[in-house]
Amino acid sequence: MPDVDLRGCTVVVTRPEHQAGNLCRLIQAAGGQVILFPVLAIAAPQDPQAVLAVLQRLAQFDLAVFISPNAVDYGLRYAAEVGGLPTHLQIAAVGAGTARALQAAGHPPTLVPEHDFNSEALLALAALQQMTGKTVVIFRGEGGREHLADTLRSRGAQVEYVQVYRREKPPVDSAVLIEAWARHGISSIVVTSNESLQNLFDLVGSEGQAYLRDTQLVLVSQRAVELAHRLGVRRAPLVAERAGDDAIVAALAKCAAHQNTP
Repeated sequence: MPDVDLRGCTVVVTRPEHQAGNLCRLIQAAGGQVILFPVLAIAAPQDPQAVLAVLQRLAQFDLAVFISPNAVDYGLRYAAEVGGLPTHLQIAAVGAGTARALQAAGHPPTLVPEHDFNSEALLALAALQQMTGKTVVIFRGEGGREHLADTLRSRGAQVEYVQVYRREKPPVDSAVLIEAWARHGISSIVVTSNESLQNLFDLVGSEGQAYLRDTQLVLVSQRAVELAHRLGVRRAPLVAERAGDDAIVAALAKCAAHQNTP
């Protein structure tokens, strides 16, 4: 990653606490200050037995799709209880971070988008165009978008979900942000999912929302930009080229350069 200068910038990072460390270190290494304000917490699924019931049939599937690093972490943990992933199972990752998590766990994916890291980019791969007779299991959190499964079904696949974790709003005190806003102490806020953006608005309350709508947001998808507009954000969000930490820091550097321009 090219040298970046974030001196004088205070960045709010909203990732789950256990996933925020590397991004926080990169921001600090570039001279920036970090306020960690996690707006999502990751927890075990409400019904682990339902998860295991699907995983006991993994040998029946042709393809496993992992939606996120959390899906890898929790999914492989539960899969280990039933003997692990079958050797014949083809593995797909929606994003680069998910692919790295699978690689680190000894299950390198064979299907990963080349550019945009989302469901649409995965569905654009040639290997997923003709799915008649194929069986697919999607590792994800409870809830979420239906686009991936719906599209694979329309192409002839049989699709099941295994919901291996759930997302919660953590108990956070918005006073730390209110105080920082009041003294003009927030340069930008990094938000890496639509659910996180909605939670952020909910957690800061009406007083915080008044500040938030005029704060520079750094997002990772056009869908998040559209949600920001629906939530009344007045300042145009900046979209990182990818969801990875390096790309987010590069986007923050653009924010910093713009803010420091006379």
